[in-house]
Amino acid sequence: MAQFVKIYEENPNEREIDKVVEILKKGGLIIYPTDTVYGIGCDITNVKAMGKVAKIKNIKLDKANFSFICYDLSTLSDYIKQIDTRTYKILKKTLPGPYTFILPGNNKLPKVFKNKKTVGIRIPDNMIIRELVKKLGNPIVSTSIYDEDDLIEYTTDPELIFEKWESRVDIVIDGGYGGNIPSTIIDLSDDEITVLREGKGSINF
Repeated sequence: MAQFVKIYEENPNEREIDKVVEILKKGGLIIYPTDTVYGIGCDITNVKAMGKVAKIKNIKLDKANFSFICYDLSTLSDYIKQIDTRTYKILKKTLPGPYTFILPGNNKLPKVFKNKKTVGIRIPDNMIIRELVKKLGNPIVSTSIYDEDDLIEYTTDPELIFEKWESRVDIVIDGGYGGNIPSTIIDLSDDEITVLREGKGSINF
């Protein structure tokens, strides 16, 4: 059974953050709040854990379009090719924020994603998940958790999320009620700016 831990975004408790990071380092799966909907993820360096997330999503790992949650822009060069000034200005203006940006990946991507030319990058405006990433020392592979209910696409109540997911993950973070509108997805991997999904983030920038 998963652990259920309360962490406040305004002042994340370091002891609780450390507890979650240890679970990530051991290959555990976590559910956590973002600035949009709740997500499920794991340590980007743990292939076995990523495989578990892919299995939950009922997809093959090498076909998965997971996004990488990073702490800030300074870590992007670890996973993406050099970007032009226009792209950097867009990222600088909008992040941290409710966006997933599709950017050209480099040869430092995890081996399982070696055939991927692009990668989705997230820097949420939520200090719980950003502190986790910072303390972990590398990105978290992330995907949104959906609800099978035809009327409710995303569950927002962390207690209900725990009830549903406690047998499939190692820890659920209660960071308060989540949103029900996902991130805006924007492809900046070539010369065009292509909005793939309109979500919480404004596309007027």
